[in-house]
Amino acid sequence: MENNLSYQSGFGNYFETEAEKGALPIGQSMPQKPARGLYAEQLNGTSFTAVRSENQKVWFYRLRPSIALHNDFKIYEHRTLKSAPFDKIPTPPTQLRWNPLPIPSRPIDFIDSIITMAGNGVTNQSGCALHFYACNKSMENRYFYNSDGEMLLVPQQGDVKIKTECGVLDVTPYEICVIPRGIKFQVEIKGSARGYIGENYGAPFVLPNLGPIGANGLANARDFKIPGAHYEDKKGSFELLCKFQGHVWTSAIERSPLDVVAWHGNYVPYKYDLRNFQVINTVSYDHPDPSIFTVLTSPSYKPGTANIDFVIFPPRWMVAEHTFRPPYFHRNIMSEFMGLIHGEYDAKADGFLPGGASLHNCMQPHGPDKITYEAASLAELKPQKITNTMAFMFESYMVYHPTEIALNSEFRDKKYLDCWKGF
Repeated sequence: MENNLSYQSGFGNYFETEAEKGALPIGQSMPQKPARGLYAEQLNGTSFTAVRSENQKVWFYRLRPSIALHNDFKIYEHRTLKSAPFDKIPTPPTQLRWNPLPIPSRPIDFIDSIITMAGNGVTNQSGCALHFYACNKSMENRYFYNSDGEMLLVPQQGDVKIKTECGVLDVTPYEICVIPRGIKFQVEIKGSARGYIGENYGAPFVLPNLGPIGANGLANARDFKIPGAHYEDKKGSFELLCKFQGHVWTSAIERSPLDVVAWHGNYVPYKYDLRNFQVINTVSYDHPDPSIFTVLTSPSYKPGTANIDFVIFPPRWMVAEHTFRPPYFHRNIMSEFMGLIHGEYDAKADGFLPGGASLHNCMQPHGPDKITYEAASLAELKPQKITNTMAFMFESYMVYHPTEIALNSEFRDKKYLDCWKGF
């Protein structure tokens, strides 16, 4: 068997791919008897009656229907993966920062390593949750799917191979990967891996509208990659994990659920290389709003606000005249959770480390530390290219509620507020 592992390009389009020639039906989706004895199964990411431009679905042609693969589900006691309503403890207005999550000394796979840092909203298709992961073991004989939301993975250290029902995505630091709600997958690693996860309970991520920017800029549709069909025909003793209504559930299964031989649709996993982002910036004066760095957005019910935005701060030229160039002091109706993939963030001289994170909630003041402020205030304003950086932000119109684990963790930076002393 020779599977199709080549990537196809595009975003928001309709795709088809087959690992075995002739597996895809021609001219219809539900033939009376699909080819090669396969079973047709549709997965919908939106309601049946969603308008065509927003309708998301995929037709699978698989060795066995999903309903035949699992038994009764039982609660899986996951100690560090939390979910809505995030109301166990009061949410402090304090600015928070965390150091990188240490790579564990004992073997632990991707799912078991997830630590929930904060979240908001509820699981009825609004809000989001933010997580760390740090693992050193592949998901051996285990598979997972999330019924509560789609998952945006941001690797910071170590490559991950994500095997999904739609095919395989190899994802490295500087790349991101989005796994839609309900898609089954397995994560393989070599050595160790660490990164971030944005779990989106709301509307699926889409490219932001460009407005006055025009037809081009930011993340270009052609740079998103989807997998070609690739399947497993494996029998054995496996475990299927499911996140449903805030809890993790487990079921024993006897065959791999990654048995999709062919598929067509637009509800599929994809990846994107952040280094392809086309930065839009000022060429005159003042620091522009971070919204111009938005890669993906999950729109909220209110136009102009986001359930969750994924924003990056990549390498770029700074040319503004008569301007304080780093991010300025500000308070915001939106809540900001920041992470650092590589290098340094231009608003912090030290303390904000790759693999770490900070949280500045609604209306809480934040901005450059004292060292950065003094240096930028006196700097010669000649054109400068920032190269040693790749930071990102999960921004939401709802307040992020940090978990008890995040507030009491050993890797929380208890001296974060000191960076603003001395003004």
